Amino acid sequence: MNSNPRTTSTTAIDTSPFTHRTGQAGRRRLVPLGALLLAALGSFLATPSYAQDIPTSPSFVDDFKSFDRARWYASDGWNNGSHQNCTWSKGQVSLSDGVLSLGFEKQKLKDREFVCGEIQTKQRFGYGTYEARLKTDTGSGLNAAFFTYIGPTDKQPWDEIDFEILTKDTSKVQVNAYIAGKGKNEKLVDVSGGTEKAFNDYAFVWEKDSLRWYLNGQLVNTITDPAKLPTHAQKIFFSFWGSDTMKGWMGAFADPGRKLSLQVERVAFTALGEPCQFPESLACSVK
Repeated sequence: MNSNPRTTSTTAIDTSPFTHRTGQAGRRRLVPLGALLLAALGSFLATPSYAQDIPTSPSFVDDFKSFDRARWYASDGWNNGSHQNCTWSKGQVSLSDGVLSLGFEKQKLKDREFVCGEIQTKQRFGYGTYEARLKTDTGSGLNAAFFTYIGPTDKQPWDEIDFEILTKDTSKVQVNAYIAGKGKNEKLVDVSGGTEKAFNDYAFVWEKDSLRWYLNGQLVNTITDPAKLPTHAQKIFFSFWGSDTMKGWMGAFADPGRKLSLQVERVAFTALGEPCQFPESLACSVK
């Protein structure tokens, strides 16, 4: 586990069955059938906020005192392609004293020797401030991610905004964006003290004319080229997974010999033009 893990009052998340979803060379997302219907309905019911050209679901803060099934669902029973060495399992999603944990451990499920955890919102979100407070584990060949995504299964072009912590090197986080399935916007950012020693705040501000990433309140990357800016409302994801094959990017995978976790203490979305929702929010200080 991470240093100083929260280990008491752990509750596993019970979720309903899911069906497959496809994405980036199989890397991205699998969607429950019911969620697709909810997403379609949400696209009609979404309420635009001030200066919104993209419809958005309302602002929210989730401190994971409970698992909000109206907001989240957990991936379960599939993988995202041959590159992924684990099967998504709802059993790897749990709550403990106000922290959501996504696990990775050795446990055979279907055709994989490991299981891993992922959650995603049922709603889509547009322009605004996205922020999460995270703590990772360590291990080569693993990816701990906080990101937004929409794609072909939702009958939309593939747009994505990423924070990806390749836990082979917890001194850095990679930020990136995909527009109509094209990336090449990645940047490695130093994380003082590492991602596994304490919780850190990861945030991005998505506006019509810019996309800015922040780490612990400090601006670390900006994109203003219109051709490199997302234009479609997206779902919010957290995931923790491994790969035997993506060695050049994620490092050579080795069985960690124990259960690892990505811990999420808080996540929030503040729609553009709306007031900040808690004192530490980036939306309180960044315009």
